[in-house]
Amino acid sequence: MMIEIYDSTLRDGAQSEGISFSVNDKLKIVKALDDMGIPFIEAGNPGSNPKDLEFFQEIKNLELKHSAIVAFGSTRRRDIKVEEDANVQSMLAAGTKHIAIFGKSWDFHVTDIINTTLDENLRMIEETIRFMIEQGKEVTYDAEHFYDGYKNNEDYALKTLEAACKGGAKRLILCDTNGGSLPSEIYNITKKVGDTFKDTKIGIHAHNDSGLAVANSLMAVEAGAIQIQGTFVGFGERCGNANLSTIIPNLELKMGKTCILEGELENLMSSAKLISEIANITPDEQAPFIGRKAFTHKGGMHIDGVNKNSKSFEHIDPSLVGNSRRFLMSEVAGRSSILKKIQKIAPDIQKDSPETGVIMKKLKELEHEGYQFEGAESTFELVIRKHLGKYKPFFELENFKTMGERPDASSLFSAYAMVKVNVEGKSKMVAAEGDGPVNALDKALREALEDFYPELKKVHLIDYKVRVLDGKEASAAKVRVLITSTDGTRDWTTVGVSTDIVQASLIAMVDSIEIKLLKDIEEKMKAYM
Repeated sequence: MMIEIYDSTLRDGAQSEGISFSVNDKLKIVKALDDMGIPFIEAGNPGSNPKDLEFFQEIKNLELKHSAIVAFGSTRRRDIKVEEDANVQSMLAAGTKHIAIFGKSWDFHVTDIINTTLDENLRMIEETIRFMIEQGKEVTYDAEHFYDGYKNNEDYALKTLEAACKGGAKRLILCDTNGGSLPSEIYNITKKVGDTFKDTKIGIHAHNDSGLAVANSLMAVEAGAIQIQGTFVGFGERCGNANLSTIIPNLELKMGKTCILEGELENLMSSAKLISEIANITPDEQAPFIGRKAFTHKGGMHIDGVNKNSKSFEHIDPSLVGNSRRFLMSEVAGRSSILKKIQKIAPDIQKDSPETGVIMKKLKELEHEGYQFEGAESTFELVIRKHLGKYKPFFELENFKTMGERPDASSLFSAYAMVKVNVEGKSKMVAAEGDGPVNALDKALREALEDFYPELKKVHLIDYKVRVLDGKEASAAKVRVLITSTDGTRDWTTVGVSTDIVQASLIAMVDSIEIKLLKDIEEKMKAYM
């Protein structure tokens, strides 16, 4: 059975705190959603701001293969003719075939929020939809606050849907706008609506204020809904919208439903990451299916079980959604998990090989010093390579110096760094200015190496964490620095420990650059094999 996915990232997602899409951002997201085969993309309210109007003009120049763009807006205002309503005219000006009209289904909202009569609200719904149908549009009706309205006044809530059907709406979308309904309520009410309006497609638009948006959406499908609305990575106003990157794999892999293009499920994680980057938000590492930690194992017993049979501690094969399994390197990981890591570099090493014992001993020594390899497997990989003789440094950091100053109280703190590197006998010295010594050092180091390794121009830090390991030592305490870097394709994390925060940061930076260069060489070698 085909379930329609209706993405509202560009409209509902844009209402999330901290989100501000440019027109170009919106076009990039549309392209990503179209590539996956998302049937409907709600692109915004053309009557709300000039930027949305500009988008609807630009989108006409983008050839879409699978997705239909939807303009969104409200019913006409009370006590005016529909053709005289500026918002209605703006939706028409968007030039889309598909229109989503939202209206009030909760009698409380009718009388106390928009201050009109119950009968006038019904006319507003029916007349607006009929007008759009007469203009050749295909209309979806979003019944705002439907579940709350149904629980408060079942008869009136159903009358609003009747008005939408009389107007010619092709779909009735039941909205849990406040996000407060329970899955059992969603199922029962959706089932009743489906039984009442047998000839009309039913959908759901759920918010996550009770943490139930995904569960409520899936329950609506169980009750007969054929469309699910949400945002691709779940962000939206307040606690967000139903997360489509969680809903889609549940529909496809658990419920036997089809909702995106065949073969595109394996691109789910990369698409979610792309949309997060465009929105300038940090992806949720613990997000189901697509989170970096979704298939990460630390406990020795868990790792041993997954190595023997992955279904022992994993509900699906992570590759189905474009994710991968990760075993964390730590003191509780166990010999078998460390051996797996070693064998990726040296396949001939066995559990009882002397090298395994040496590396395990070194791991425990480093962790005693304050190193943490959970989430910093790249540094641990370098530790393994160094102890196996499979490591050759790409450069030597001959010396470095940092300076900081604040000339007067009104000035921002600034810092300078100077580094000198040596690559195969050739030295280069670079100075850089930054927002603090770590930032200045990062800039200087990368600039010094870019002439030798141009690929480093694509690398930048995306996360930086510092933890004081022993607060009793006050300003002399040892610190652990974890940095996450990206080259636009891969992300990796490295760690450094020192009583000097700059030194700890530098250790992590050097490892980060070494890993980048090492992985690039390995990829080139695979391409030639």
